[in-house]
Amino acid sequence: MIEELRAILGEPHVLTGADLTSWSQDWTGTYQFNPLAVLRPANTGEVAQIIKWANRTGTAIVPVSGNTGLSGGTKADGAMMLSLDRMNEIREIRPESRIAIVEAGVILSNLHDAAEAEDLIFPLTFGAKGSAMIGGCLSTNAGGSNVLRYGNTRDLVLGIEAVLPNGEIMEIMSELHKDNSGYNLKHLLIGAEGTLGIITAAVLKLHPKPRAYATAMVAVPSLPDALVLLNRLQQETGGAVEAFEYMPRKHIEVYSQIKPDAREPFEAPQEINILVEVGASAPRDCTPGPDGQVPIAAYLEEVLAGMFEQGMLLDAVVAQNEAQRREMWERREAAAEIAMSRRPVIVNDIAVPLDKVAPFLERMEQVLPKVDSGAEPIIVSHLGDGNVHYTVWPASQDPQVHDAIMEAVEDEVLAMGGSFSAEHGIGTSKLPSMRRRKNPVALQAMQAIKAALDPNGILNPGKMLP
Repeated sequence: MIEELRAILGEPHVLTGADLTSWSQDWTGTYQFNPLAVLRPANTGEVAQIIKWANRTGTAIVPVSGNTGLSGGTKADGAMMLSLDRMNEIREIRPESRIAIVEAGVILSNLHDAAEAEDLIFPLTFGAKGSAMIGGCLSTNAGGSNVLRYGNTRDLVLGIEAVLPNGEIMEIMSELHKDNSGYNLKHLLIGAEGTLGIITAAVLKLHPKPRAYATAMVAVPSLPDALVLLNRLQQETGGAVEAFEYMPRKHIEVYSQIKPDAREPFEAPQEINILVEVGASAPRDCTPGPDGQVPIAAYLEEVLAGMFEQGMLLDAVVAQNEAQRREMWERREAAAEIAMSRRPVIVNDIAVPLDKVAPFLERMEQVLPKVDSGAEPIIVSHLGDGNVHYTVWPASQDPQVHDAIMEAVEDEVLAMGGSFSAEHGIGTSKLPSMRRRKNPVALQAMQAIKAALDPNGILNPGKMLP
């Protein structure tokens, strides 16, 4: 088998033995596994040959990108891992059309740099941007901090190229914003976690680069007060709020423990800490006045001052330079490091309607101690889109208690019309949740699609579908 694959890829690009060490676990260390080999194709044609070979031999293929997922989507015991890290070309940036044509192995931060060189942005961003690859972002329909303004990954894609489970290449690299010619197959593969095909390239939307940001840390008495602030800013800026992130006091305390040199966001500790960022492109909002202040930042200060006078804010700090802005973002982007700083850890990635975030958290304050009296929640939230990362550090070591915590979270989320998976995907960690909570008819439809496209079950088996 190995010799056949080396004939396709060349000997250096079929990794075995000791070379598999760094490929045998995910970023969290929760999932450890033993792949048969790691295959590193250089182009879509080689991917197609690998998939045809896998069908002929009945060998499972597990795709891997930056391997920074949190749901065990790259677990690959007894399977070949397929890495597209060599397929990392940014084929084209077209400023006039505001599109980027890229291969799946392009690292997200490299695309950010290439877009910025053309005074544009690819707005998808999150803490792992320095290692996450475009193929993984598409396969998990990644979210991140800018969903509020720009949408999820699927909202940023015009077309894709993919190798289907039979080894055929589906080229739908559309550059069109409107195309109603049949089923939207790109959306079928985006978010499918590599179970329905291997995305090898994509046409992505770019956006104008904001010429100025107004960024602040805001303390509010309650989460409903935070939503009043969000809606007021959205209305007054024409929807220019890019990020609206909630960090409770516990997040700040643990961040200070792992980053002893970090400063507190406010002079006095606050329970509800909001990071808000507004982006502006119009010259009237971005050109500094005689006093050197950028108008969008002055406007943010004005809104915050007005709400402070009304008693709706407890404190606020507006970033006065890029260094202060980065300091605020570093506090938020450390969320994964904070969550994984203790073990065991139960990772929940849920979404509820915006006005249900506070009721959900209030309910969990009552419910969690009944399941595990010593459990500690460590929370951070994309409050602007209703996504809550409700991580739990359990006191109990009993796996049954851990599962009971997951079920308790699911109970409250579904009662509020939410979802047990917002942006991390299903992988293997949320298979029990899919079995318990996904609509049975929807599951049957998903299984029928999987069986029709991948009858031999070779693509990322054991993921997403229970």
